[in-house]
Amino acid sequence: MADAATVETRRDTGADEPALPLGDGFEADLVTARQQPAEVIQPGRALVLADFAPPRIGAGERLIRLAYGLGVSGSTLTSPFRKPARPRLLATVHSPLEGDRAAGMALRAGHFLVHGVKAPIGLLDFGPTAHLTQPFERCVHGFTWLRDLAAAAPREQVAPTAERVFAAWLEANPAPGKGAAWNVEHSGWRLLEWLAHAPLILSSSDSKVRARNLEAIEATARWLDRNIGNANDRLGEVAGWCAIVAAGLLLADGKPRRLFGEAGLLRALGELVAEDGGVLSRSPLAQIDAIMLLTELRACYAAVKRDPPEALDAMLALLVPPLLGLTHSDGGLGSWQGAGAVSAERISSLVVASGVRTRPLKSVRQWGYQRVSGNKSVLLFDAAPPPLARHARMGCASTLAFEFSAHGQRIMVNCGGAAFAGGQVPSRIEQGLRATAAHSTLTLEDANSTAVLLHGKLGAGVTEVEVDRRTMALDNGKATRIEASHDGYAARFGLNHRRILIMRDDGSELRGEDLLIPVGKKGKRGKIGYAIRFHIGPRIELGLSADGKGAGLALPDGSYWQFRLGQVAGDAKLAIEESLWVDGAGRPQPIQQLVLQGMTSRGGGTFSWLLKKMG
Repeated sequence: MADAATVETRRDTGADEPALPLGDGFEADLVTARQQPAEVIQPGRALVLADFAPPRIGAGERLIRLAYGLGVSGSTLTSPFRKPARPRLLATVHSPLEGDRAAGMALRAGHFLVHGVKAPIGLLDFGPTAHLTQPFERCVHGFTWLRDLAAAAPREQVAPTAERVFAAWLEANPAPGKGAAWNVEHSGWRLLEWLAHAPLILSSSDSKVRARNLEAIEATARWLDRNIGNANDRLGEVAGWCAIVAAGLLLADGKPRRLFGEAGLLRALGELVAEDGGVLSRSPLAQIDAIMLLTELRACYAAVKRDPPEALDAMLALLVPPLLGLTHSDGGLGSWQGAGAVSAERISSLVVASGVRTRPLKSVRQWGYQRVSGNKSVLLFDAAPPPLARHARMGCASTLAFEFSAHGQRIMVNCGGAAFAGGQVPSRIEQGLRATAAHSTLTLEDANSTAVLLHGKLGAGVTEVEVDRRTMALDNGKATRIEASHDGYAARFGLNHRRILIMRDDGSELRGEDLLIPVGKKGKRGKIGYAIRFHIGPRIELGLSADGKGAGLALPDGSYWQFRLGQVAGDAKLAIEESLWVDGAGRPQPIQQLVLQGMTSRGGGTFSWLLKKMG
């Protein structure tokens, strides 16, 4: 079974229901709608080997695979009576993945450029124990910069730069060791990039340099064979297995390694991905990485004119729809689980490279992100528990947060960008960007709904989320209604948070209601502090209304939206405060947020609001 304890009740058949007037009777209609029964759908589960089995092979190949896994060398298994062949590549890979040309140009000028921060190549410590920020570790030790360099200019112009940086790295890492350089994930990416962009590092006219570089490739492949089980998480393991399979395809005497790697890769993928195609970390960036790894690996199969296992193509087709499900009306990515607002160009380029033609995911279980779209408006809603600590990468306490965009403009957002900390985003604010308050949702007593720990991990908090989704008939159209609740505050404060969102199908109106529901039979006395935050998208002019019960939002395209409060419990006050939003390049942008805060009874409370396009 899947790790997240999600109970989803879903009614999304499109059948007409009693009309829901979105006017003064809003709260009463919500109560009536909640009382209607709905079918319970059990939680999703992680895929297993039975779902994506390795290719069928004969008894002889099974024996080869077993022997290789026990440590018998590939040359012994393929040619036991001859001297092992020198390391050599059997083909040239043409990777469909596009690099960042700006980062490639910076490399040619003598700098690494990572999320807007430059680091001179000549002053960088390439050693395995060097203290680099996480984004720089991934770039430097994962050699993802080779893709950027390839995008900057023709091979003959950029190969000298690649060879110079490669030589500096090898000098600092003459043999496998410990530290960030020999993390399984970084090593997997490094080997895969070496193989996919081999002409950049093997173009030297010096035969000794070429031989040294080829030996480094072979040594890294051997190290991964022995250490693949030491990956930090499933995605790191998948990166390692992809590199092992690629080495089995492209290096001499590689058949045993390929058979060994294919079985391990498909097993690891089954444990990485849930049945709806979303990775168990619920991270869009991890989803992107998984797609990139399989896309590059498939190019390695193409290079040797060999068909990849059917399960590999099936997995790639499964991974793309959930990622598209988190794109806004501008085509870019939403800000979830540490991701920044990755640009539409990058997402489009990745999907084209994958070769998968599909639509955004609608049937959501494990992935947990509900998506509603209509007339170029998009609502994204986090209606699932956060990932468990063993899956979390930059885990965020974002349960019941939402984002909303219309006609290419993000109107309500989350801060995002924790995974980019160490670039232009200061490392010291990484934990703050993962907090509940950095998302458009409710907090109690300034506490996180799930504990935010160091190193991207999460602690106790939300364990269960109930979801009900319905399509509703209106007098002048239809609307989609999503209701979800979580128990993240139950143990500490005796209250559950329930949120109801209703979006018209024409995208012109979004209504919401946040409820605090007492847990247990005995009501608690006293009051509790709350805050409901609505982080407003970039370049939007925001102003409070004269009565203090609403705000006007002037969008860059000239349209005007109005935010109004409805029924509000306690002594609520609406205010405008500063916030920040991290774009797809890892740059923090100053924005504003609407904050409804005050004190309310521990016996529960109701807070309703409306966002509507005017004119």
